[in-house]
Amino acid sequence: MASSLTCAGIVWAFLSFLCAAASCVGFFMPYWLLGSQLEKSVSFGTFRRCSYPVRDESRQTTVMVEQCGRYASFQAIPSAEWRICTVVTGLGCGLLLLVALTALMGCCVSELISRTVGRVAGGIQFLGGKCSSGKGVGM
Repeated sequence: MASSLTCAGIVWAFLSFLCAAASCVGFFMPYWLLGSQLEKSVSFGTFRRCSYPVRDESRQTTVMVEQCGRYASFQAIPSAEWRICTVVTGLGCGLLLLVALTALMGCCVSELISRTVGRVAGGIQFLGGKCSSGKGVGM
């Protein structure tokens, strides 16, 4: 199979894929914040959480659910800021993955990535990196 990438382009493609995979794994893992509540270890990320309190109406107490899971709905994410973080970080991870997979296809398909396409992909990758880094696009 012929490649449309130079040696530097092939290295960029593989590093892009590794970074996109690491960003996506970090986004999906619920270990952004660690702590304890009701003498249990708890952790959560933007849209997943582990060991969280739930009100037991039958006994009128709060019990800890010791499992990991997503929030029941998008509105169940604790604050508007966390919802915005979920959307922006997810968008950034999606852009990084799109560029990485396109670059990997460029390793196998000739004439797929030209100089202009590479520059546009680099710009999209920069935007995706800014979104997934938490620093924001305008900062």
